[in-house]
Amino acid sequence: MPHYPNLITSKLPTVGTSIFTTMSKLAQECNAINLSQGFPDFSCSGELVKLVHQHMKIGHNQYAPMAGVPALREAIAKKTNELYSISYDPETEITVTAGATQAIFTAISALVREGDEVIVFEPAYDCYTPAIELSGGKAVYAQLKFPGYGIDWEEVKKLIKQKTKMMIICTPNNPSGNILTASDMQKLEKLTKNTDIIILSDEVYEHIIFDGYEHQSVARYPKLAERSIIVSSFGKTYHTTGWKMGYCLAPKNLMSEFRKAHQYIVFSANTAVQYAYAEYLQHKEDYLQLGKFYQQKRDYFLSLLKSSRFVPLPVSGSYFQLLKYTGITKEKDTDFAVRLTREHGVASIPVSVFYHKPQDNKVLRFCFAKSSETLEKAAKILCAV
Repeated sequence: MPHYPNLITSKLPTVGTSIFTTMSKLAQECNAINLSQGFPDFSCSGELVKLVHQHMKIGHNQYAPMAGVPALREAIAKKTNELYSISYDPETEITVTAGATQAIFTAISALVREGDEVIVFEPAYDCYTPAIELSGGKAVYAQLKFPGYGIDWEEVKKLIKQKTKMMIICTPNNPSGNILTASDMQKLEKLTKNTDIIILSDEVYEHIIFDGYEHQSVARYPKLAERSIIVSSFGKTYHTTGWKMGYCLAPKNLMSEFRKAHQYIVFSANTAVQYAYAEYLQHKEDYLQLGKFYQQKRDYFLSLLKSSRFVPLPVSGSYFQLLKYTGITKEKDTDFAVRLTREHGVASIPVSVFYHKPQDNKVLRFCFAKSSETLEKAAKILCAV
């Protein structure tokens, strides 16, 4: 093998392959039931697929406008106003993105500078910190309080410094399934008052809320909305994660900066899919009933696990269920997740990987966005562990 000179020093020296890629690959190798990565194993709406096909046949196959197809931005504005009583200008305050992860990366790239600090709540979805570090910023961590995964706002207050540029919140939270309450939002509003802190609000599971709770978007709170970039996901709402389509909402001054970066990161998102969503958003029942749809799956999955030695933690949103396994083994969660996949045939995600310094509470995350048949097969195995 030829010798190659070491031409680079990694900008992400501690980053390896994503845990989602790792566990999904292991699940495939072991022919295991994959409850690790967060995607449905059932089909999306046939009508939605037909709409995409129709728009491809019509000829909507070239670049969309950089900010997104106007009809889709107008439909998003209408939906947001109906849900949260706030008006975003489709022309200057809404941008369609190639998935929520791209939106998050773009927002951080556009607004975080060398030396800026960004407050991140752990356990945190794994795309936040790498984007911060690539922008020259520093992630400052606040831990959600186990086992309820609530926020200690007094602790957060102590983390705010002159260098604090941004705070990233996620509700419903991935991986914990916890949601922020109206009280949380009021405390956040008070904490950021008279500061220049930008809120990046990851709300991709906004329609997957359980037990009669109501999604507390920052859009509901005018003083928060004026300093916030909100990220949402069509993939999570319409069971189309592979289409990689999301959107951003932000006041004009923030969106202007967002778009400066967006146009050079992806320029625009899939055209035919945008036209299809613009029409399909008229079916309000699809997103208004989504919480009920997934609550039934959560409850069914939990009912199947009643005879198991796993202990479920409360989940108020998202399509993930955390299960504590201290009654089964004292293994590290990373080791147990691998063994559970290899020896028993069910893949999950160890929650310790969502911390910058692994915190092992002996908890695994299972995705229940699956068919009843898949959940039944998985639960039967888990009950025998």
